[in-house]
Amino acid sequence: MASTPAALGRGGRARAAAPPPPAPVEDVASLPVANPLLVVIGVMTASLLQILDTTIANVAIPHMQSSLGATPDEVSWVLTSYIVASAVAIPTTGWLADRIGSRRLFILSTAAFVLSSMLCGMAQNITQMVLFRTLQGISGAFISPLSQSAMLDVNRPSKQAQMMAIWGMGLMAGPILGPIIGGWLTENWNWRWVFYVNVPLGVIALALMIAELPSRPIVRRRFDFFGFAMIAIAISALQLMLDRGNHVDWFESIEIWIYAIAIGCSVWMGGVHFLTTKKQTLFSGTLFANRSFVTAFLFMFAMGIIMFASMALLPSMLQRLLGYSVIGTGWAMMPRGVGTLISMQLSGILVRRGVDPRMILLVGFSLAAASFWQMSHWSLYIDQGPVILSGFIQGLGIGLLFIPLNNSAFATLPAPLRTEGSSLLNLSRSLGASVGIAITTALLARNLQTSHSDLSSHVTASMTALIDFSTIDRFQQLGTTALSVVDAEINRQAAMVAYIDNFYLMMWLSLVVTPLVLLMRRPASVTIVKGEVPH
Repeated sequence: MASTPAALGRGGRARAAAPPPPAPVEDVASLPVANPLLVVIGVMTASLLQILDTTIANVAIPHMQSSLGATPDEVSWVLTSYIVASAVAIPTTGWLADRIGSRRLFILSTAAFVLSSMLCGMAQNITQMVLFRTLQGISGAFISPLSQSAMLDVNRPSKQAQMMAIWGMGLMAGPILGPIIGGWLTENWNWRWVFYVNVPLGVIALALMIAELPSRPIVRRRFDFFGFAMIAIAISALQLMLDRGNHVDWFESIEIWIYAIAIGCSVWMGGVHFLTTKKQTLFSGTLFANRSFVTAFLFMFAMGIIMFASMALLPSMLQRLLGYSVIGTGWAMMPRGVGTLISMQLSGILVRRGVDPRMILLVGFSLAAASFWQMSHWSLYIDQGPVILSGFIQGLGIGLLFIPLNNSAFATLPAPLRTEGSSLLNLSRSLGASVGIAITTALLARNLQTSHSDLSSHVTASMTALIDFSTIDRFQQLGTTALSVVDAEINRQAAMVAYIDNFYLMMWLSLVVTPLVLLMRRPASVTIVKGEVPH
């Protein structure tokens, strides 16, 4: 058939016809309910409790150690057991939601989370505490991905960007509010109330979900035991390596080499299994065939590093070097959450109005880099102003990242794959957070030693009029005290240099990631038409 003139390009060659516009999407929720607001309140309450528990227990660790009679290495497993158990359980969320129903899984996991929280508060020794924290991590692992998919399911497409902004704000509020609430409860009540506080709020969330939460149809599919085993080994070994590495001097220890070999073997065998098996695997191949989802998965990993590594660095710096209290640290970091709240709402509006998500991501990463640049110019003598300003700018940047990433990831995913996709995105962010925290913690310790050595080599008698190092021995105890004062100041300065080095690293990571957003595809614009909610 001859080409028409309109279809001919310059030189007479046929030009590809423009793709047809996407079909209009009816503005009706995939799982409509009578009161979506009650569902949102219920699932967000459960999600916030789960996110809070990743940090709320940190400030109570010293009190737990003395109360339970544990050593520092033993009490560290209170945090490690929760993180490892949660990371291993997350990949099974999609299969379990299909197998027993998303509603039943959400309600059961929330109930188990509340019960295990109560048991953590009742623990009488470190063995019981680690066991109950493991149960808490497993049950809590399903809450975050299920809450994200539930908020998408019960709300109309025109409101989904707004719902993701609310969900993302809860994600950001948890790590900020956790130390404040945990510190207040520990100082004014008892460390056990760090866990007991989950019980009344969890019961409210359960009541709302039992009354209103809908469920997707149950799909019977086989469980990929081998695929899960490989993922579980890889994630467990990675988490343990990152958590234990700094304690045992990384690859100077046989323990870390065992973890590294386990990671390599399980990743290799798991990759071969997922690529070659003809049976149904743990994750649908449709997810990894979706370029937008894979890109968002990788960016979520980078976002986890940027977001959580800085949140792990700041509290210790503010308390150790600048003399902030636990509660004062929380208040100083609060503007970060305010910035996130503002920019998430703004990004939701921009996405709904058709602004290119890639441009929003560019601005978000650029603001994050600018905030780290500001932080890399801090000193031991800054007041609260620079802390508040840089935190607010960083919050603005992170808030602009969350909505476009989720919008790109879920825009072309079928509704039945939302829970599975959400579990993978949450896993990616969790692994990014673990990697970021481990790297920055290791670099902090190493740079502190290097900076201490460099600074101390320049401290001589000619630099100070207060101490004559050649005659200090004659002053005995007073001389030792004077040297201790000098060494303490060198330690403070070296620690500040180490923190600044980490802020520089985060700045460069943000800048390196920024151009990669141009590789993303712009989601096709979708026309939403109003429709009646079926009864």
